[in-house]
Amino acid sequence: MRSIQTLKPDAKGRVCLGPLAAGVSSYHLTYDKVSGKIVLEPYTEIPLQEAWLFQNGEALRSVRRGMKQSEGNNLKDAGSFAQYINED
Repeated sequence: MRSIQTLKPDAKGRVCLGPLAAGVSSYHLTYDKVSGKIVLEPYTEIPLQEAWLFQNGEALRSVRRGMKQSEGNNLKDAGSFAQYINED
């Protein structure tokens, strides 16, 4: 689905995009000098402590595989993990 909207800059040359879509916290801007086109790609922020997962391809593939198995109800009970809790 494509939505086209005409936006006009204010007196200071700023363009208001309106409310951000759900989950969007920022936009990545690409400007093509030849065509004059501006492309805004929506981005979402992730906590720094979770960024390692997206930087580790093997771990990310493993998580995605697990999510896919979970969707297909392909689960295996591994018992309690209570012994691994560290509340320090």
